[in-house]
Amino acid sequence: MIAARHEFASREDLAARLANDLAAVLHASILAKGRATLAVSGGTTPKLFLEKLSRVDIPWAEVTVTLVDERQVPESSARSNAGLVRTSLIQNKAAASRFVPLFNNPEAGRLGAFDAIVLGMGVDGHTASFLPGGDSLVDALDPAAAKRIVEMKAPGAGEQRLTFTLPALLASGFIALHIEGREKRAVLDSALEDGPTEDMPIRAFLKARVPVTLYWCP
Repeated sequence: MIAARHEFASREDLAARLANDLAAVLHASILAKGRATLAVSGGTTPKLFLEKLSRVDIPWAEVTVTLVDERQVPESSARSNAGLVRTSLIQNKAAASRFVPLFNNPEAGRLGAFDAIVLGMGVDGHTASFLPGGDSLVDALDPAAAKRIVEMKAPGAGEQRLTFTLPALLASGFIALHIEGREKRAVLDSALEDGPTEDMPIRAFLKARVPVTLYWCP
């Protein structure tokens, strides 16, 4: 469920607020238990906020960063989420953090619960790699899924992907949904209406009794 909505006039304002809010969550976790784990999404939308987050002054050496999902491509590919995170977030002050990629890395499946995650959303209503028509979509959306990570292949999606499953993501302490543009806002409004989750998988988070904080700008 969307528990809070933050709307901004510009990408710059959104990126600054999201970076500061995440930093506060991570810092609180470090103070409480000595460590924090963050999972972020790829694509073009999060680049600015990741760059701003990399400059925030928190104890980054105690932070583990991973990905919500990933394409099965090398980091040298322009389509690699890991490549985006390394160049946008794992720099400046955040260079001290530990980065755990998903592709060809069994360690990712052994990570514990996330303190914070940042989701995106496509114009087809997908989030993470919960892709409409995906061959493992039922498994990924299963509230009782035993696996934390599953492979996903879907028509038109290009490469096969890896994604954390719904229960692994819903167990996060803080869930942000970051979308930009009026087209995606219209998609979100449609997803908030009744309909099959399989058609618009973002509904799995909108229907859950777990608070999601929306960050949006036109």
